[in-house]
Amino acid sequence: MIVITGATGTIGSEIVRQLAERGVKVRAVSRNPEAARLPEGVEVVRGDYLDPASMAAAFDGAQAAFLNGQVSIDDTDTDTALIAAARAAGVPRLVKLSAIGTGDTLLGPFATWHMPGEKAISESGAAWTILRPSSFASNTLSWAEPIKAGQPVPNMTGTGAQGVVDPRDIAAVAVEVLLSDEHAGRIYTLTGPEALSVPEQAEILGAALGRRLEVADIPFDQVKAALIAAGRTETFAERATAGNAFVRRGGNTTVTRDIERVTGRAPRTYADWARDHAHLFTA
Repeated sequence: MIVITGATGTIGSEIVRQLAERGVKVRAVSRNPEAARLPEGVEVVRGDYLDPASMAAAFDGAQAAFLNGQVSIDDTDTDTALIAAARAAGVPRLVKLSAIGTGDTLLGPFATWHMPGEKAISESGAAWTILRPSSFASNTLSWAEPIKAGQPVPNMTGTGAQGVVDPRDIAAVAVEVLLSDEHAGRIYTLTGPEALSVPEQAEILGAALGRRLEVADIPFDQVKAALIAAGRTETFAERATAGNAFVRRGGNTTVTRDIERVTGRAPRTYADWARDHAHLFTA
């Protein structure tokens, strides 16, 4: 039986779906299990990272666990407690969702976001694996409302390119790693097959929609204010602005073959993702 934390999120829900399709017994952890929409036959339990008793029950009897403790850079360190709870329950195989660039001092505050969790899992005594995905293809869903309203796509990263990765591929790697100790002690950097800038992504998405999308460049000195106006906290906006500068300088152009190494197939392209999700950008 495999426990998936963050089971209703972008990556967690896809891992649950893929495991269920393979007939694996899955326990999905959610703070609000009544509202979870997951495949039939999946056990859904309540679990709150700040409630140790609930997590102890969630991990009980598991052979492996997917850990998504740091869901926002605004969070305090929830990973360490989550890993401790999993180990106290005797879970022998742990997989942590981290982020590309962790530990890279040039990245700024974002580089430290997952460091406590990575340290804790590597010292846990479990068979551990760390996944460091690049920018999610699904991040461009934030463009849906402007596009539906006929407005331009906001570009906060200039011509900086990133190894945009399909969340379905991140989940596919997680599934393989959760099912085998073959990947123990490894860190996988997960990217798509090419590095793309926002204007390049907008062109690809526009092709999927059958129309040209305009792009509005947001000057770097206005990025923090734009994030706050979009509802982000002051702390998040400040840290994200530092990460934004890193991308603008070309710091996140890394492209790897780790998805292919683990799954045996090439990663999906952003065009694949855009084609499959084009309906979410139409009125």
